[in-house]
Formats: sequence, C-alpha cells, structure tokens
Amino acid sequence: MAVFARRADGLRRERMQASRQYVDGGFVNTYPSSAQRMPEDRPTLVDFLFRGEGRTPARPLPALDPCSAWARPVETGLRATWLGHSTVLLEIDGHRVLTDPVWGMRASPLPFAGPKRFQPVPVDIAALPPLDAVLISHDHYDHLDYPSIRALAARQVPFITSLGVGLHLEAWGVPAKRIIELDWWEHRVLPTGLTITAAPSHHFSGRGLRDRNATLWSSFALHGERHSLFFSGDTGLSPAFVEIGQRLGPFDLVMLEIGAFHPSWGNVHLGPDNALRAWAQLGSGRLLPVHWGTFNLAMHPWAQPADVLLAKAPEGLLMPRLGEPVEPARAEAMEPWWREVTRGLWQDAMAQEAERLALPAKDQPPRPAIRS
Repeated sequence: MAVFARRADGLRRERMQASRQYVDGGFVNTYPSSAQRMPEDRPTLVDFLFRGEGRTPARPLPALDPCSAWARPVETGLRATWLGHSTVLLEIDGHRVLTDPVWGMRASPLPFAGPKRFQPVPVDIAALPPLDAVLISHDHYDHLDYPSIRALAARQVPFITSLGVGLHLEAWGVPAKRIIELDWWEHRVLPTGLTITAAPSHHFSGRGLRDRNATLWSSFALHGERHSLFFSGDTGLSPAFVEIGQRLGPFDLVMLEIGAFHPSWGNVHLGPDNALRAWAQLGSGRLLPVHWGTFNLAMHPWAQPADVLLAKAPEGLLMPRLGEPVEPARAEAMEPWWREVTRGLWQDAMAQEAERLALPAKDQPPRPAIRS
C-alpha cells in the first residue's frame, strides 16, 4: 500500500487523498456488504492446487473470429463481443470501448506460474478495430495485464480507470495525457460524445505484498446518444446497486461478474446467485455475464456459474460464445453451448444440481425491465 502512496505526487496524490473512499493511506469500501463473509471456510493453497473437480474444460471452448462482424454496422446501435473473462468489446451508438483487456496467458505476476487461461483470445490485439476508450476497473492481474497494456499503449486511445491505477499505466508506456482516473460518481465525456461514469463497487486492490488497496476499484456506466450499459468490474453485493440503478439507469445491457467465487469471498465477488440479485437491484437491461470461462481461479467447476444462471434466470440472459458479437435487442434464444464442452458425469450431476437449486417462482427476484 505504501509503495503507491509514496509514488503518487502532485494532482494525482491530492485527488486520491481527497476521495471519500481514501482513509488512513488506502482505499476502503464505503458501502456495507450485503453478503456474509465466512473466512473460516477459506480455501488453502492445497485446495487450489489439488482439489476441485471439473475446474478446467477438457477441450477448447467454441470460439468465433469476430472481425468480419465488426466490419459491419451495428444496426441496433448496441453490440457486445465477449472475448474472455472480463474483456468485452462494446459498440455503443458509434463508439467502441474495450473493458479490462487481458490477452496474457496467465493471471499472475510470473510468466511461468499462476492461473493459466483455458485458451487464447479468439482475436489478436492487432486485429481490434479502432477504439474510443480502454476501460480498466482495477489493478488485479486478471483485469490489468502488462502485455496487453503495452500493446494497447501504442494506439492513440484514452485509458479510463480508477484513482491511482494510472501509476501502472504510466510506468508501462501510456502517456499521462491519455490517462483519465475517476473517483466514484465522476464522469468524463469523450470527444466522440460518449459519457463514461465511474460507479461504486465492493472489492479491493493490489498486485503485491505491500500495495494492498493503494488504488481504487470501480464499476462503470456508459451512456451514448440512445443506449446505456453497466459494467461491474469485480464486486460483491452491496446497496450500491440500487443507487446505481436509480442514478445512472435505466440500462440496455448490464455485465456482471459470475465466476471465480467462493463462500469466503462472498463480500468481494458476486457469483451467480448474487449476480441475479444485483441485476434485479439495477432494475433494467439484459444480462451478459463476465468473469468466467477463462481462468481457473476458484474451487467450483468452470461451467457451474453458467448452469446456475440458466436454471434460475433463462429470460433476459445473454450467453454468447467467445468472440460472438451479440446485439441485445436482437438476441435469439440462447443455447447452453458450454454443456457440450466438458460432457461427463461430473457435469451431468452439476447441471442437475443447478436445476434443483432453481428458486420457486414465488422466491425469485423480480426481473429487470428489458429496454427495447
């Protein structure tokens, strides 16, 4: 934590210290968690290395090359392409924004160890179309990736991120004039006219042993001429979702994290059940799940979050394949493509359990309104 406090200076340091989220030399969550934390059930290193069945797919996930689709106009004005984990190319009212770009093979400080992605991103960074902004929610390795930032730094594109994260970007070659750091509820209007607003999330930050919570973490809302969307970054469930929906909604599309969850992390990650609660609290939009199907970061089977969502909320759910552009207003019936990737006894049982866990209709959270 002290590392970044010492390095920050000038206006950046003043802005960090002036934030309501900055307390005693670091950032804190100012919204109470809505989920109970159970630290006694925290998994051990042995659990991560040797336990948990079905945590990686047995063969590559189906993936599409989106380049030909990106070359065509977005007829409805809003299109999203999930490229893995929390990386999404968003096309909204003529603007293109890339979220949490991670092309690296490992979510780790080490190139030879740590969680390895299931397969490469379906398109190279060099093949991306022109971008109007790159959005970075926070500084964890599965959201802020050194080789990806180095590659994108060569483009004349602004980087919009949370307070303090610009320290990383500058060190990695992004010119300071192209870095925009936002506190919660602050916004920036791009020269193209797109408005991007940083919003609360309930999480933490840090990339080493000495920089815990030295930078802020955020969710983001994007508003174009006709459409709006919400991107959660990493977050646990909190009252912030109600306030975000009231202040920044309604949304046409919401992207919420569903994977890499565990009961002991319930206050800093959503998982599928709390993602449904957050979606209901936001109050609008179709749901595009992110933060799943890419890295082995938790103890659950890799496809379990998707199965739980399908069992509990089949309506309004978007689950495209990797690299498959989807326009929320025209999305057709969803296919559970992930069930064909790792078909086996463990997944049959897991899918049945997801169906069994589906809430009775009277207990289901209200469905958010779907904007047409």
